[in-house]
Amino acid sequence: MKNTYLIGYFPLISIILFSLSFAIYGEMEALILLKSIGVYDGMREFFSVTGIKLSLLLAAFICFFMLFAALKLISDTILEFSLLFFSKDSEGESLKSVRKVSSIYVIGGILSLLMVKSILLIIAIFIITTIVAFVYFVNIISPTLSNAGLIGLIFFHTMIWSILLLTVFLSLMKLYNSLIASLPV
Repeated sequence: MKNTYLIGYFPLISIILFSLSFAIYGEMEALILLKSIGVYDGMREFFSVTGIKLSLLLAAFICFFMLFAALKLISDTILEFSLLFFSKDSEGESLKSVRKVSSIYVIGGILSLLMVKSILLIIAIFIITTIVAFVYFVNIISPTLSNAGLIGLIFFHTMIWSILLLTVFLSLMKLYNSLIASLPV
């Protein structure tokens, strides 16, 4: 039995898998930090070890889930804007075919769960998955675009994501610099 709506759950599944990967790594690092500053032993007097680990995992999972859900929302908005501007398809058939891209993220999420010991591998898997998904997206959508539309779509996605990432990076750097400048030295 083949259900066409089954693939509709893939974005949620991939968000859960990537969030869990980052959360497991974050929980392991938080435990190391808590032990190194001496708080962990005090926490064990009030909570069980399993309770501490589960609480840290849940808190990290919720944070990463919100981050990836927001990225998915931004991604869908950018995708639909780009199709509005550059696609010749007015019926929405190209939008339906793009849904298959989410299966690439599910595979990437499964791979990231296998690499929870290294944050660099998890990030690399996420970036590689995103690049592969974008290339696959461009290949799927290219029949409904003119040459100029294809170039415009690629440029549009690249510029929007670059601007968003640069804005976040510069904001974090400004926050870091103001925090360092406010420390009494």
